[in-house]
Amino acid sequence: MDLVITEEQQLLRDSAREFVSASQPLRRIRMLRDSKDPTGFSLALWAEMAQLGWTGILFPEKYGGSGLGYSELAVVMEELGRGLMPEPMLSTVLLGGNAILLGGSEEQRQNLLPPLIAGKLLMTLAYHEPGARYDLFNIETRAERTNSGWRLRGTKDLVPDGHVAERMVVAARTDANGNERSGITLFLVDSRAAGVSVTRQATIDSRGVAIVTFENVEVGDADVVGEPNAGGRLLADVVDRATVGLCAEMLGGMSAAFEMTLDYLKTRKQFGVFIGTFQALKHRAAMMFIENELSRSAVMVAARAADTADPKLPKLVSIAKARCSDAFILIGNEGIQMHGGIGMTDEHDIGFFVKRARAAAVTFGDAAFHRNRYAEIEAY
Repeated sequence: MDLVITEEQQLLRDSAREFVSASQPLRRIRMLRDSKDPTGFSLALWAEMAQLGWTGILFPEKYGGSGLGYSELAVVMEELGRGLMPEPMLSTVLLGGNAILLGGSEEQRQNLLPPLIAGKLLMTLAYHEPGARYDLFNIETRAERTNSGWRLRGTKDLVPDGHVAERMVVAARTDANGNERSGITLFLVDSRAAGVSVTRQATIDSRGVAIVTFENVEVGDADVVGEPNAGGRLLADVVDRATVGLCAEMLGGMSAAFEMTLDYLKTRKQFGVFIGTFQALKHRAAMMFIENELSRSAVMVAARAADTADPKLPKLVSIAKARCSDAFILIGNEGIQMHGGIGMTDEHDIGFFVKRARAAAVTFGDAAFHRNRYAEIEAY
């Protein structure tokens, strides 16, 4: 397998890099954080991203998408990661939208995907619960049968962009008990429905998440995404594919942090010489480069596996996530160390990458979780 991007993907990358650079992302992130912006990102930029076609990369043309794949989306996600762009590609496209694409009915796809692709509908996936850690199937939220459909009760936390999402795909247990993937059903829920309560949270990198409580929320049979009691497999498929996108974003973040650190090594003088000439720092910079390139290879392989529905996708996703989690944290930490005192201040941008590395590393499972998952898949 040749791990290089095509000419078309290179054009997409150039366009995305130009867009991200023009948005002055790090300055904007600082402003969003300091002003405690209620949305946490720019709706105007989100509309522009939709006009550029990025929100429709994964979706078929009949819904308004471009019918491309994860390899192309990874190119865009990497560039968004370089600028730490907080716009809701992960929550709306890779989680909420993908759940509808992979498991939704044709009616759900026709109703939801066109406005989502047009940038007019924000969605997310609400699956994580307090105490569940990384176990997708540790779900206590219940959905009980009623005469007219279903009634949901329970609480989700760390719901990505849950404070702004208009529709949520919610995982609930409809049969059986414990942590089994059987007996789980996904439901489409309107965030404004009676009984839905949303409390905004913020992660260490200032991204918006939410606690969402469902108190006897009524949904109909038409709101079931996929088959009743068979949502565990769909949930796993959606999260695996979203992890591919997250890894691509992490790759962009670590690449930008590495380049920022290299620039500093080439311009900062100590004892009358550039610190980049010190042998010890050369060795550490070389290690950062190696970790970055290994991560790139892992992400590209996982993206191509998602495009071909390779049965080895779960294993390849775990390789990519474990690699990216470790590498992003390493490169961020080394960036702080090599920047010295200025790197410890809030005024310098390197700190934003360290915070994003910490938050992204534990999203969808940290490195230790994915190494263990890989071992279980390989029956070690």
